[in-house]
Amino acid sequence: MRILIYFLFLLITLASCWPSSISFKDTGSMPEEWKIFSINTLENNAPNAPINYPSQLADDIRDGIQNNTRLKLSTLPNSGEVRIEGVISSYMISPIAMQPGDNAAKNRLTITSNYKIHILAPKEQEMQVSCSRFADYNSDQDLGTVENELLKEINKQVVQDIINKLLSNW
Repeated sequence: MRILIYFLFLLITLASCWPSSISFKDTGSMPEEWKIFSINTLENNAPNAPINYPSQLADDIRDGIQNNTRLKLSTLPNSGEVRIEGVISSYMISPIAMQPGDNAAKNRLTITSNYKIHILAPKEQEMQVSCSRFADYNSDQDLGTVENELLKEINKQVVQDIINKLLSNW
C-alpha cells in the first residue's frame, strides 16, 4: 500500500513539472526585428589609456556580438536596429595585496566604460550599460609587458556585459 502511495505521489509531482511544449527553435529574448547593429567609434576620456584602446575595444565588441548573436554588422555608421556608442571614462592602476613595508604584491588595472544602446525596433528605446572591470597582475611585472593580456581579459568581460544587456535587458 505504501509503495502505491509513493508511486502516485511521484507520478503527480512529475506530471506537474512536465513542460507544456517542446521546441527546437531558438527564439531567445532578442526581438525578431533586430537584424543589424552598428557601433560608433568609442570616445576616450581616460588620459592614461593606450591611444589604440578605444578601437581595440570596439573591434572586440563587434566580434563578440557577431559571434554570439544573430545580429549582422552594418557597413554604414549609425545604421541598423541596434546602435551602440560608448565612452571609456577611466583607466586606473592601483596597488592591492599590500605586504609589510608598504609594498604591493599585486597591482590592479581597472577600466570603466559607459555605453548607450539605441534600439530602433520594435519600439524605440535606449539602454545604458556601465562597466567597471579589472584584471590583476604581479607588481614585479612591468605593465608594458602584460598590458595586452590584461586588456584582452577585461575586454572579454565588457563584451559579455553588453551581450547580456542585449539578450536579457537586465
